[in-house]
Amino acid sequence: MNGAQDLGGMMGFGAVVPEPVKPLFHADWEPRAFALTLAMGATGEWNIDMSRRARESMEPGRYLTSSYYQIWLSALESLLAERDLVGPDEIAAGHSLHQSRPVKRVLAAGDVAAVLARGGPSDRKSDVPAGFAVGDRVRARNMHPTGHTRIPRYCRGRTGVIEAVHGVHVFPDASAAGEGEQPTWLYGVVFDGPELWGEGTDPSLKVRIDLWEPYLEAL
Repeated sequence: MNGAQDLGGMMGFGAVVPEPVKPLFHADWEPRAFALTLAMGATGEWNIDMSRRARESMEPGRYLTSSYYQIWLSALESLLAERDLVGPDEIAAGHSLHQSRPVKRVLAAGDVAAVLARGGPSDRKSDVPAGFAVGDRVRARNMHPTGHTRIPRYCRGRTGVIEAVHGVHVFPDASAAGEGEQPTWLYGVVFDGPELWGEGTDPSLKVRIDLWEPYLEAL
């Protein structure tokens, strides 16, 4: 999706200034938003790619003027509403007003640490051979899907070289669309700066992007 989240290579937003590791949260409500998002993600009502799609679907102006956890909370509200787990009156009230339908799973408080430690690995086994090898030259497809995708706009149509083969992973575009995991090969692709941004770009600049096989075509 060519949404407001796809800012790579755009000008006018100033320098990227990394925040210090702590504090982790900047307002009292942020830990609760974080916990609610994790707890509802554990219910199995949606997957991580669907939650990313929900964030990307925000109106661009609102997305760009929202804080990190405001974006998370907005996406959570959208996902809950889409699945008829919360009503607009409850969102407005800020608390539950009706009995909700049962969810698939409930994450018990005592299981949180173990579940977080286990994480959610996306690597999968496959007997399908890789389509590319280290050193192959490839072109990122010039594609503009309306749903979730992990191919940045600034590399589409540009040529690069396969630098790493990461194995087979869940394909996020299909996963976000509810079309199953459709695991496919994932590669680290290196692009030269001038190839991405043209004349005047530092010729020593290189950008490595992890791209799934359906995003690539052979040269």
